[in-house]
Amino acid sequence: MAARFRPVSRGVAMIAAAALVALAAGCDRPPQPKPDAIASSCTQGIIGQRIDIPAGITELGAGAIYPEEAPAKKAHVQAFSIDATEVTNRQFRSFVEATGYRTRAERGLVEEEFADLPDALRVPGSSVFIAPKAGERSDITRWWQFVPGANWRHPEGPRSDISGKDDFPVVHIGWEDAKAYADWAGRRLPTEDEWEYAARGGRDGATYEWGEEKPEAGTPRANTWQGVFPYVNEAKDGFKGLAPVACYAANGFGLYDMTGNVWEWTESAYTQPRDAAPVADGPESPSPVVTFKVAKGGSFLCAENYCARYRPAARHPQDAVLGTSHMGFRTVGAPLRPTGDASDG
Repeated sequence: MAARFRPVSRGVAMIAAAALVALAAGCDRPPQPKPDAIASSCTQGIIGQRIDIPAGITELGAGAIYPEEAPAKKAHVQAFSIDATEVTNRQFRSFVEATGYRTRAERGLVEEEFADLPDALRVPGSSVFIAPKAGERSDITRWWQFVPGANWRHPEGPRSDISGKDDFPVVHIGWEDAKAYADWAGRRLPTEDEWEYAARGGRDGATYEWGEEKPEAGTPRANTWQGVFPYVNEAKDGFKGLAPVACYAANGFGLYDMTGNVWEWTESAYTQPRDAAPVADGPESPSPVVTFKVAKGGSFLCAENYCARYRPAARHPQDAVLGTSHMGFRTVGAPLRPTGDASDG
């Protein structure tokens, strides 16, 4: 695989102009209207809780399917605390109201840093997945569209909003936006090792966070895609798009939505194999460089026939500058208790 770092302008140009082809390695599906019966909250007071994860030795990369997930390795992870849920619209709004922060999608791209992008792709906006209609050719270059005015407040574009969705995960968040929130909260983003260890919930070596049964088997365990992607989402899990956080059972550590719903940012730079050192992609270039960061967890767009990255070992390279309609995050920090015992904070 080529470099892990690259000029921002070239990275964004390739993804935006080609409808985010890089996300084809992930799993994608457009925001869809929810059935009327679906609740706007499932949380029962869980939002804001933080869970202590004990120190331990775990096998990362276990159950690998794709080459970038290998090799499996034993790793010692220090104790830490992690948010029980993905950061929600309500939580992110509190940060914005306290600081006046504006996300990259709200600000747009600076011409000096992104001179090779057309003006239409430097305006404030973000990337939204657009489902192909019946009979249309299934083509990743048509699925993703840069939508001017799309951002965390307007996830499908300026005519959409998040009214009634306070407990949904915030989306259209770039890595720098997630880090800014974490800094404000006195926290940080998890490393890939921390995230995967927490997602396994104590089930070391299992393919899924709950064991070996596929997500489609039995009672829904996560917000993923059921049916033939990208044409038919049967919504057997109750949702055709994003779900409020904590609508499904917690894993063994008491964490919600570590599988599906939204991809989650990590602190770690993306490399393949995972232990390789990041390298520059043209140090002679005058443009700033941005790492590909590791995204984990899959999203509500992941299907058995396309992506299947709803596993702890799965990993995806995401431009740090780029937020989308299926990217979110959660934060980590020091253990809440000196012993580092797992608890529900």
